Amino acid sequence: MNNLKQAKSALISVFSKDGLEPIVKKLDEQGVTIYSTGGTEKFIKDLGINVIPVEDVTSYPSILGGRVKTLHPKVFGGILNRQDHDGDVAELAQYEIPQLDIVIVDLYPFEKTVASGASEQDIIEKIDIGGISLIRAAAKNFKDVICVSSMEDYAEFLDIITTQNGQTSIENRKRFAAKAFNVSSHYDSAIFNYFNQTEELEAYKVSESNGQTLRYGENPHQKGYFYGNMDEMFDKLHGKELSYNNLLDVDAAVNLMGEFKNDDPTFAILKHNNACGVATRATIKEAYVDALAGDPVSAFGGILISNTEIDAETAEEIHSLFCEVVIAPSYSAQALEVLKGKKNRILLVQKDIELPKTTVRSCLNGVLVQEKDLKTDVLEDITYETNNKPTESELKDLLFASKICKHTKSNTIVFAKNLQLCASGTGQTSRVDALRQAIEKAKSFSFDLNGAAMASDAFFPFPDCVEIADKAGITSVIQPGGSIKDQLSIDYCNENNVAMVFTGTRHFKH
Repeated sequence: MNNLKQAKSALISVFSKDGLEPIVKKLDEQGVTIYSTGGTEKFIKDLGINVIPVEDVTSYPSILGGRVKTLHPKVFGGILNRQDHDGDVAELAQYEIPQLDIVIVDLYPFEKTVASGASEQDIIEKIDIGGISLIRAAAKNFKDVICVSSMEDYAEFLDIITTQNGQTSIENRKRFAAKAFNVSSHYDSAIFNYFNQTEELEAYKVSESNGQTLRYGENPHQKGYFYGNMDEMFDKLHGKELSYNNLLDVDAAVNLMGEFKNDDPTFAILKHNNACGVATRATIKEAYVDALAGDPVSAFGGILISNTEIDAETAEEIHSLFCEVVIAPSYSAQALEVLKGKKNRILLVQKDIELPKTTVRSCLNGVLVQEKDLKTDVLEDITYETNNKPTESELKDLLFASKICKHTKSNTIVFAKNLQLCASGTGQTSRVDALRQAIEKAKSFSFDLNGAAMASDAFFPFPDCVEIADKAGITSVIQPGGSIKDQLSIDYCNENNVAMVFTGTRHFKH
């Protein structure tokens, strides 16, 4: 370490006092003069430790209901002075400004107040002015001052002043300055996003303070990171750490199963962000077995997700399959015992939280942001375009297929029969290719497509798709419609007794 600096004074002004006591006692033990304000000052006094009120330094009381306490030249001069600058040192003496070596400040809980549903006035009062200014000043002057801007850093700071006997190095101070600017930038982003909820200003700001380094990215030669609070989303019960690819698949699984949240027991198996098996049945075991039948080859190493509790019987079935991740709202005790039999198998309990309503991805030298596709095709959206109308059973299969189609890479075609995914064509450069891929896949797993339903994520520009589907046994079709040549497809369906409905909503997923 170099440029060690002995701390002689500290300004402490925090909203939350949790974890502060051992720091205050250590500073007092080391002979550090402590300055403070309001509730923090009382907290320190109650510990029997001497503390100098900031009002005694500034000769001003806390005013405007506490809105102004520390905003004063004698406070900021004590923080921002350059100790190797003769002019600064002379001015400190001239204006009787105390040197401040340590600044410990946290901010009013703005985000928590917004999340609580508080009134706008309460939210506005949680926009910190003095605290954010102290943090920025102390972090700017890291050459001479160490800034502790979050209670999450108390343990590290206490360790530094304990092991180094009250001294801090330039490396310590610069590291804490980075932490401080992370706090301040995140805070300002949260405030901006609150004021810009209607997005009248075309500016995009996102800040995630919870980050973790992944084993690698999409491939071993790529670095990978995840920024977000995974604990808000899941309880991880067992298994190795989630990888970059695991996280992409888990995201796809959660979004797909969101379509079936309130449905009968439904199970899905995903691979490379696409469903390779989905089924809705009377029991979750039956749903799993029939989902697996959709493509038992692709299911190897897949991501499994259920919309209801996984019981022991289902767990026994799952246990014979090599899978990376299992997700459910809950597990029976017996199911957990079985599933934990594979040490690397990741078991997640999905919590009932609201997911973001926007999607974000890097693009060129910027980012693309859009509203998430939150539209689920329902019976009320359907228009009946052909003379032959779908039966009640076919309608159920059509809507089931549409839900899966929405979450499958474009271009896509999805086949379903009796609320079971029979096959899909995924990510093809033409819809005809997607359709032919789906037919071949269904045949390879011995699915009888006679009477099956077909869903398309976008319209058919020509009647070739409905003709190919009809010859494969498809009897009902759901698609958005909207092609200038829709009538050609309608005419073919009318001539061949195929029922076709339009939804009016395209579901591209790239």
